[in-house]
Amino acid sequence: MSRVAYSVAQRFLSTAVSRNRLNPFVAAINTSTCFNKAFELPRGFSTLPDVTPEEKESLSKIRNIGISAHIDSGKTTLTERILYYTGRIRDIHEVRGRDGVGAKMDSMDLEREKGITIQSAATYCSWKDKNINIIDTPGHVDFTIEVERALRVLDGAVLVLCSVGGVQSQSITVDRQMKRYSVPRLVFVNKCDRAGANPWRCIDMARDKLKLNAAAVQIPIGLEDQHQGVVDLVMMRGINFSGEKGEKIHEVPIPSYLQAEAEAKRQALVEAVSEVDDEIAELFLNEQPVDGPTLKAAIRRAVLALKFQPVFMGSAYKNKGVQLLLDGVLDYLPSPTEVVNTALDLKKDEEVFNLPCKPSGPLVALAFKLEEGKFGQLTYMRLYSGTLKKSDIITNQNTGKRVKVPRLVRMHANEMEDIEVARAGDIVAIFGVECASGDTFTSGPAYAMTSIRVPEPVMSLALTPKVAEQLSTFAKALARFQKEDPTFRVTTDTESGEMIISGMGELHLEVYVERMRREYKVECEVGKPKVNFRETIQGRAEFNYLHKKQSGGSGQFGKVVGYIEAVPEDDEDAGDIVFDNQLIGNNVPPEFHSAIEKGFQEAGNSGSLIGAPVQNCRVVLQDGAAHAVDSSELAFRIASIQAFRQAYHNANPTILEPIMRVEVIVPQEFQGTIMSDLNRRRGMIVDSYVTGDDCVIQADVPLNNMFGYSTSLRSNTQGKGEFSMEYDSHAKVPLDVQNELVASHAKASQAK
Repeated sequence: MSRVAYSVAQRFLSTAVSRNRLNPFVAAINTSTCFNKAFELPRGFSTLPDVTPEEKESLSKIRNIGISAHIDSGKTTLTERILYYTGRIRDIHEVRGRDGVGAKMDSMDLEREKGITIQSAATYCSWKDKNINIIDTPGHVDFTIEVERALRVLDGAVLVLCSVGGVQSQSITVDRQMKRYSVPRLVFVNKCDRAGANPWRCIDMARDKLKLNAAAVQIPIGLEDQHQGVVDLVMMRGINFSGEKGEKIHEVPIPSYLQAEAEAKRQALVEAVSEVDDEIAELFLNEQPVDGPTLKAAIRRAVLALKFQPVFMGSAYKNKGVQLLLDGVLDYLPSPTEVVNTALDLKKDEEVFNLPCKPSGPLVALAFKLEEGKFGQLTYMRLYSGTLKKSDIITNQNTGKRVKVPRLVRMHANEMEDIEVARAGDIVAIFGVECASGDTFTSGPAYAMTSIRVPEPVMSLALTPKVAEQLSTFAKALARFQKEDPTFRVTTDTESGEMIISGMGELHLEVYVERMRREYKVECEVGKPKVNFRETIQGRAEFNYLHKKQSGGSGQFGKVVGYIEAVPEDDEDAGDIVFDNQLIGNNVPPEFHSAIEKGFQEAGNSGSLIGAPVQNCRVVLQDGAAHAVDSSELAFRIASIQAFRQAYHNANPTILEPIMRVEVIVPQEFQGTIMSDLNRRRGMIVDSYVTGDDCVIQADVPLNNMFGYSTSLRSNTQGKGEFSMEYDSHAKVPLDVQNELVASHAKASQAK
């Protein structure tokens, strides 16, 4: 028995005994009886009994998918081919608008100029007898919120990997987001026509870096400039593509030079599936052949259970393999009824319950994306239950307001198709309804969908309109951008009065400044980028502070006693200021407790080193004193603020800076130069490896030292290098850097 077969047998024996299916002695004697062919879907997926057979049949023809990947992996190019082959567009146009038109899903001028996706775009198409709703998402880390909220409302996804670059930094982020929302996925290894293409290395990286149980369901017929088609390992057939745009598909015999490899890879596929599917494991252990339909059904079960990720191959740019990927979407990704969505019952203290995807049920829809259009606010919605019609009255459960749906549309990139009705499982948009991203709309029941995770901004800069008369337009634009993008924040510096915008990176903020100029005709003066530092403490310090002030009338009196201490990063209480009220007795009357907490929270908004917010700090209130006449909420709030500042100096405060995970791809001859430059920027090299003629370097570098890096990289590599970065964590700065930051902050404060 092979090693894999032995491990599968062990797994089934232990599973059978643990589930009391078999007596252990019987199991040891007769292994064949321990296989149960019934496949159990895990929590999160099920066939819902309360959906009628007619509704289930109708919904089985819908797929809601997202296409996500690292930047420049070919997501938008792939979507363009999907739209062409499904008949949604009449011609194929390329990214960057080389032909003056540009890809359908990149509708913004900025997207076509820069050649990147900035906003996620929704469309729909039909393939064979099923309808597919597609959301094409950005690949740049600065726009990760677009991926986050798309995956929140989708039932399945396609993870695109470049056959040369493999798993890259944003690939890891996207995979983490897919796992967060339990999204089943297919993997498409794109760009098999490029020099240095190695799909098998991509699969190894997916297993190693993403921890996916991935195996190929296809092997390429030729790579690089010899790429002609693929071998379908499930049905064991060769497929070639011809025609001006790859629209003609030909089933051909498997080339003789690939026959042995195809058989070996199919055996590896069967082994991988047998480790997560009982039926295939039984056939595998009994050395029985596995036919195509049986293997296809097992792959579908394993994909829905999040236990297996089939890998497809091709080249979207050269029009190869896209139609087979569409077949895979229909064959392996779930319909809306095969996903269990949980909602909160607001009348039962937010009790969690499973929400059936039932068109005849109560309406429950989640607003996941907003845009400001020429007809008013455009709100993208996913319907989880019920039916929505034009002119319906619906309730926003976040605000309690009842609103009328004036216009209901289905999106095709930036084009709209008016529809009269939408049902559970659909992704649509409505006009003229004011709401926020993440709001839940219902037909009446007090239900709410769980919220979307929003990452914290890592970079800020000052922004001022050049012409004072444009201030109102400037404010209007900022308000719109904040509503559209939860990661874009606007604050006012209390000392300087400057408007500060914060976002996920340089490109993120640069895009909004450019949109301000193009869409609102407002020219802005941009200040130096400012890194979002944090402060924290490393020790414990006591406080015993009395605030006493006597004037002509009633005075102010408040005393607080306790201590502050550091909270470890891995502690469940880690975050900002954690307030722990350990008061015993009535030395401090209960009506002042909330004022004390507010005072400590307010004090934590600005640390004493550089005025940055304080995090990972626990404040423990043990005792205090009050005066019958002079005590007030104001007195205790002031006492709390001063007590915190008193103790903060003695708790060994330090500064934290954002650390970015940087990935640099350069020709091998520049490896030493780039590593030296990263070290000079206080970077820590995490990994480096060679792929083809290039070297990939991964490093953790402080964001404060990454400004201007793109210019430096171009000059150091003769324009041949590229890099990407994403936020990793906040870490303590070295002492010399801390002293420099403190001195700089003191100097700036004096200048004001």
